Amino acid sequence: MRSMLAATLIAAGAAVLAPYGASAKPKPAAAAAPERPAAQTPAETAKSLAQAEREAIQSDLAWTGDYNGLINGEVSERMIAAIKAFQKDQGHKQTGVLNPQERSQLAEAARKLQANVGWKLVSDPVTGARLGVPARLVPQQASDANGTRWSSSTGTIQISLARRKEAAPNMAKLAEQEKKDPPGRKLDYSAVKPDFFVLSGSQGQKKFYVRGAFKNAEVRILTVLYDQATEGTMIPVVVAMSSAYDPFPAQAGPPPKKQVEYSTGTIVSADGAILADREAVDGCISLVVAGLGPADLDDSDKEHELALLRIWGARDLKPLPLSGGAAKSGEPRPAAVDLTGIADPQSQGGGAAVSTVKAQVTAVGSAGGAALAPSPGLGFSGAPARDADGRFAGIALLRPPVVAGSGNGTAAPQAALVDAGTVRTYLAGNDVKPAEGSARDAKASVVRLICVRK
Repeated sequence: MRSMLAATLIAAGAAVLAPYGASAKPKPAAAAAPERPAAQTPAETAKSLAQAEREAIQSDLAWTGDYNGLINGEVSERMIAAIKAFQKDQGHKQTGVLNPQERSQLAEAARKLQANVGWKLVSDPVTGARLGVPARLVPQQASDANGTRWSSSTGTIQISLARRKEAAPNMAKLAEQEKKDPPGRKLDYSAVKPDFFVLSGSQGQKKFYVRGAFKNAEVRILTVLYDQATEGTMIPVVVAMSSAYDPFPAQAGPPPKKQVEYSTGTIVSADGAILADREAVDGCISLVVAGLGPADLDDSDKEHELALLRIWGARDLKPLPLSGGAAKSGEPRPAAVDLTGIADPQSQGGGAAVSTVKAQVTAVGSAGGAALAPSPGLGFSGAPARDADGRFAGIALLRPPVVAGSGNGTAAPQAALVDAGTVRTYLAGNDVKPAEGSARDAKASVVRLICVRK
């Protein structure tokens, strides 16, 4: 276990001769068969994936405990070995290449583990540094001028992000200071790099992980301290925190929008009205509904983050029934929903299959908001939700997980639900009459939306 965490901290055809026949007369030589291209190695296959997908695979494998390297998208023997280890655990052939089914299983396993610890990426309200926090494990948060601390109710797990001013800081000197403070630390591993240092070891009955960096005259130190009894839970968390930590982010706020973004649209009228996530179709120079052609943005509602698209000349589409659904005024939300959408093509080998995933619904804040957990994969933004009785329950919205810090440290959910009542009111305001009936099978009523930006 010690070596596993330590590795995390730093980057860490032969020709076949035909037999001669009985005849002494030689047969004419046959034309040489064209050479078959050599099969790709697992590493070559991994390198053909997009950078973001390689990083996502490494991250998911880290959460399942199979990968203990740096989450940077670089293909390595360690990454291929981790894929094989996951395949072995799942009872699959150990090829080192994830097929679509295995990739889906890996993503789902990682999402469950993240949900169990309440994993989220936040910006520290004091320093602006970005880091990952297991919010369920450390629900208590306190900040002052020197930084922020998160902890469990009993102090079993503690996370702190501290800053201080120091004239002419030196990375080696900072590392030496942290080795001795507090006294009694026993070091298992240390690494000093030009732009950061990492330490890990034991501190009494606890394990610790420290990562430090400085810019100009400000030093920032991230410390994770946890009881040895929680090591099985905390090692994947520390792996994720190590790669997610950005002490001096170059850009505050959410990342820029993608040049090409895929999302799900919900057909709400037979003549071409399609409901979408406003952000997923915002700023498009080209907006296409796969299989149906170009679409126009008919309306955009920033308050509820909904958009209405139109495909002119469309006929006989299959609208999703929205009437009689759950989440009417005064009724409780469903505890769980089925989301039907079309995952990003990178998640399904370039395909466009419609799939359904499950999510739990929880209240957020006092304004009636609702979060979905686990968050569905990319491409599901705009996917319709149905309750256990097959009734329409709302529309899913996906957002980048990095949220600017606020005074109370509250972060918006990565996946949210716009309830059915809000959706119906929005459509009525745009003269769209919802279809009647049950929404038990939503697959015929969803389409892939492709937004191309500058």
